[in-house]
Amino acid sequence: MVNLTIVANIKANSDKVDLVKAELLKLIEITRAEEGCINYDLHQDNENPAHFMFYENWESRELWQTHMANQHLADYMAATEGAVAEFTLNEMTVIA
Repeated sequence: MVNLTIVANIKANSDKVDLVKAELLKLIEITRAEEGCINYDLHQDNENPAHFMFYENWESRELWQTHMANQHLADYMAATEGAVAEFTLNEMTVIA
């Protein structure tokens, strides 16, 4: 089975860093308990505290998509509407 790696970069508006961080932290425990979640690790840039990055590994793309459809992700989106300046997501596969 080929696992799926997700790298998600979230850049908060400078006046909303604390809000975005608090909402991101709420996602960790519930997501780590989801079927297929291997790891779900949140990072914060040492020089730019507005830049957060999730490094995730999932057993399959289908299980990750189930995660993306969960209510806690919708709640996060609603809570941070207008607070995130930039969001990028990359689906990746280990090759070596």
